[in-house]
Order: sequence, then C-alpha cells, then structure tokens
Amino acid sequence: MTAACKTARMSSSEQSLTSGDFPVHWPVTTRWTDNDMFGHLNNAVYYELFDTTINGWINTNCDIDSLTVPWLGVVAESGCRYFAELRFPEPLFVGLSVTRLGNSSVTYRMGIWQDGKSDEPVAATGHWVHVYVDRESRRPVPIPGVIRALLEKATVD
Repeated sequence: MTAACKTARMSSSEQSLTSGDFPVHWPVTTRWTDNDMFGHLNNAVYYELFDTTINGWINTNCDIDSLTVPWLGVVAESGCRYFAELRFPEPLFVGLSVTRLGNSSVTYRMGIWQDGKSDEPVAATGHWVHVYVDRESRRPVPIPGVIRALLEKATVD
C-alpha cells in the first residue's frame, strides 16, 4: 500500500470519529479574534484549543502547581487535520483520549465539534505528544504518578 493510500485511509477514519470516541469532553469558547479573514477559525487556534484542553483537564483534576513542580510536560510533536469549518461565536467541545502511555511520554488524540452536534463527525482531529522532563536538566523523567493515574482513565485502544 502506498503512503498516499495509508494517509487517505487514516484521514477517512479520523473524519468519522464522533464524541463517543473520546472519554474526556472539554467545553471551549471561541473569541471574536479567532476568526481569520476567511470568516472561520484560524488554523493556529485549533492548536491553542487542544493545548488548553490538555492542560486544563490535567490542572483541574490533579492537585499540582504547574509553576513549581520539578518537572514539565513539553510538546514534542503536534498535528491537526481539518474536515469542516468552525467559527466564532460557536460553542465547541474538544474530545481527548490517550492513545499511547509510555514511561516519560504520552500521546493524545483530540477531536473538536460544535456543541449540540456530538453525534456528528468531528470538524477536526489532532494529536499531541507530551514528554515529561526535569525542569532544570530538561532530561526525560517518568510521568508523575498523579498525572499517570489521570491519563490511564482516558486511555483508549
């Protein structure tokens, strides 16, 4: 199978994801400035919404102070595929799932859809890889236990 065929198949399966494919649903709001000159959300905004979802979910569910802990979750990789336009002022949801949980890294899959349209296919999908590193040395460290326990709750096959 050619790389183009594999990409098309993956894109097609990603496009058919719905809210039911994500254990975590995070509400997000758009802002007037999120629209670009074409009248829809600028592509960079999707990354901001994904980042907000991951960190908001972790920070509201774990008793940690992300400014003082001795480790950091840094982004090693990210990506997004767009299937439908979204725009301000639509209320949105970002779905989150963990697709790989390693010793020091975690891979997330996200989907985004309009509020009230959760049974519809997602408007976009994203992936995000966090690597946990020591705050000072920037060398990889094991995912902290409190965060690992939360990530396990969102892990999918």
